[in-house]
Amino acid sequence: MDTVFYLIQNMLPVAVPLLLVALGGMFSERSGVINIALEGIMLFGAFFGALFVYSIQSSGINPQVILLLGMVVAAVAGFVYSLLLSFASVTMKADQTITGTSLNMMIPAAVLLFSKMFFNSDGITTNVGFFIRKIPVLGDIPVLGQLFFQKTYLTVIIGFILLIITVIIFYKTKFGLRLRACGEHPQAADSVGINVYFMRYAGVSLSGILGGIGGFFYSVGILDGNISGHTGVAGFGFLALAVMIFGQWKPMKILFAALFFAFLRTLAYSIALIPFLNDLGINQTYYKMLPYVATMVVLAFTSKKSRAPKAEGIPYDKAKR
Repeated sequence: MDTVFYLIQNMLPVAVPLLLVALGGMFSERSGVINIALEGIMLFGAFFGALFVYSIQSSGINPQVILLLGMVVAAVAGFVYSLLLSFASVTMKADQTITGTSLNMMIPAAVLLFSKMFFNSDGITTNVGFFIRKIPVLGDIPVLGQLFFQKTYLTVIIGFILLIITVIIFYKTKFGLRLRACGEHPQAADSVGINVYFMRYAGVSLSGILGGIGGFFYSVGILDGNISGHTGVAGFGFLALAVMIFGQWKPMKILFAALFFAFLRTLAYSIALIPFLNDLGINQTYYKMLPYVATMVVLAFTSKKSRAPKAEGIPYDKAKR
């Protein structure tokens, strides 16, 4: 039972960044803009979030307050960086895949250069401990308290709160309905007075905000508040794209997809705790490949049933009807 608790406690901090970034990609693509730049947005948000933490880590502020402030900084950073994709894809009508790829390639080099110039290292190292041994009251709940409110991070709770907010926005508001309309039939949306350009900017901006937060949460829950320009976010942005597709661009399905991939990754790093797998004598490197191999297998079997937004990747031209 201790092994089960361990796996779940370590799975959730991994699942939350995947979940948030995939939800961000969902907002962007449901508006009609392919967001390949999620990897770059994640790293951009993580870097500025970590930089902020580094700058105030000696101030004596409570670590959880620092985390919340860092989250806001990361969200703003992700939003600003996503505007480059919005401008190129929506205003200039550039190829969205090429634009996203170029944004992904630029940031690791920029982070590495900045870190070498100002810190003489590959990234930023902080000394703030965000780990929570036990949340008062909630941690005392039998079984559930030990699973979700002990040996965890505040990022897990925030992640699920953001999921609930996303579901409400996506399904229960006029904004969500208009966003989905712009990704399915922008001409029809425009004919009833919806500003397609604005909605697509909004969709990409939301993906930037969630992507920036997801990147910072990755640095907190997996790297203990640090970030490196050399390793970046270890392909989590691309994995989040797979999670989004596997989740069929729907929030709750994306949640289960994120939990699935996070479980595989956590399992790969916990082989020594599972006697059956440990006794097989298989090199741990093969287990570490599991999430990515599973990504390819899942996409291969589900791609035929996937139904992306019809207008995704197609620049909107008001003159064409």
